[in-house]
Amino acid sequence: MSTVPPPLVLATTNRKKLGEIQRLLDPLGFQLRTLSDFAAPADIEETGTTFIENARLKATLQARQLQHWCVGEDSGLVVPALNGDPGVYSARYSGPGATDQTNNSLLLKNMDSLPDSQRFAYYVSTAVLADPTGQVHIEVEGRCWGRILRQGRGSQGFGYDPLFEIPEYHQTFAELGGTVKAVLSHRARAMEQFKRQLQVLFGV
Repeated sequence: MSTVPPPLVLATTNRKKLGEIQRLLDPLGFQLRTLSDFAAPADIEETGTTFIENARLKATLQARQLQHWCVGEDSGLVVPALNGDPGVYSARYSGPGATDQTNNSLLLKNMDSLPDSQRFAYYVSTAVLADPTGQVHIEVEGRCWGRILRQGRGSQGFGYDPLFEIPEYHQTFAELGGTVKAVLSHRARAMEQFKRQLQVLFGV
């Protein structure tokens, strides 16, 4: 096995997500690219009913299209009291043209009548690695539990981070910042498993 790892393509154009994952994988020496670095990535409909299905779609289809090792990542917020919403629709929860602000506003509206005891939620992050033929080699999932506040706090992070409080810290992901989030978050927990399996797969 080669000790020089191949470049990995992260199947997203989200630079903030790239930044988080790059920091988590940096120690292994992998070069990360995104779909923005390619002229003709595949146009993929996220038709999966679970996060792992969507991650698998992104990884396998983009890997075959781009002829590179590809990481498909899908993540979102699950609120049990809302029957699992926003779930796989987290990024487009408020409909076409959804933004972080409109998604957060809709979530607060839909949770308005819930007592504090029912405002618990968890973030999910799934990651799948496929080789250039589309064969899957790694699948992982990480979760992080917290609760949804009645108004946002903090200016760091993205998505639902200003509303997602870690009770033990009494701070939201948007207040905690990258250093703490890199240890606690759903993505950090998924990537820790991912890193271990990458080390085995590529001998790095």
